[in-house]
Amino acid sequence: MKSVKVPLKKLNDVRKELMEKKLMRMDYRIKAESEYGYIPIKEDIEGYEIVDIELEVLNTRPHNFSELLEGELTPEEIEELRTSFDTIGDVVILEIPEELESKKNIIGKATLDFTKRKSIYMKKSAVHGTIRIRDLELIAGEDNPVTIHKEHGARLKLNVKEVYFSPRLATERKRVSDSIHNGENILDMFCGIGPFPMVIAKNNDVSITGVDINENAIKYFNENIKLNKVKNVDAICGDAREISKSFKNKFDRIIMNLPGLAYDFLDVAMQLIEDDGIINYYEFSDGYEQGTKRLVDAGLKENKNVEIINTRKVKSTSPGEWHVAIDAKVTSK
Repeated sequence: MKSVKVPLKKLNDVRKELMEKKLMRMDYRIKAESEYGYIPIKEDIEGYEIVDIELEVLNTRPHNFSELLEGELTPEEIEELRTSFDTIGDVVILEIPEELESKKNIIGKATLDFTKRKSIYMKKSAVHGTIRIRDLELIAGEDNPVTIHKEHGARLKLNVKEVYFSPRLATERKRVSDSIHNGENILDMFCGIGPFPMVIAKNNDVSITGVDINENAIKYFNENIKLNKVKNVDAICGDAREISKSFKNKFDRIIMNLPGLAYDFLDVAMQLIEDDGIINYYEFSDGYEQGTKRLVDAGLKENKNVEIINTRKVKSTSPGEWHVAIDAKVTSK
């Protein structure tokens, strides 16, 4: 193995210098003898004595995702991939640019080796349809889309091919949970597998009703109620507008996390919210003006005042567009 030969007293200083310059090989062990040490290197280096010596091979795990794809992708392409995958339990879902799809199996294998998860899928479509699912293709590991994801004390069972779930909203779900008071009666109008209800119910003494039009989502929501042993949580399958007609009571808080279509249901939310109740509203936008106006206008139609108490950008969805959150307090005029 090609190595730098240095006196022992300089071994540590030279090691640090070579590591900083990324010239040291990390897959071989440094060898120290009575007077000299030998540091494995990637290439000849001027200013040092270079020798060829037998060194012990290290069984090292890659230090980062980039190491596994060096030589296959550019640093820019690797960095883009690093920000384009979601880890959901034992499943990783990758977003691979079209120009890199020819290397999808290489990328999948690298992701499998680095994350140590069981199944690596690639997005084949955007979220689509009324039941909000996306098409996925297995590119590494075993084809098992059913997994259990852990978040803030809650366990969430799901099939990533049958339902939509974003782990990137974990911080937002915790933030909403932390803002809740015990005793609240809550409606999640587009609950999916129940991530908001599960995190909230695990950390608060409340009553929650979740509604979703996707039968598979409600199936897993009911499984998650049992899995988390939470009480006073009900799952209802159906369209939120139609289901709302059966409610006899109003709600202290309504969660509206369907950012592409939630505005179509603001009239329903205004009719169901208790006086001084909170609406946690979400939409895709470049800012808060559009969502604020929609909330205020919906309130006026129901003769209610809407006070915006908080706004924030939850995550970026595309250049210049965000998944935004707006918290509104609604009172009767």
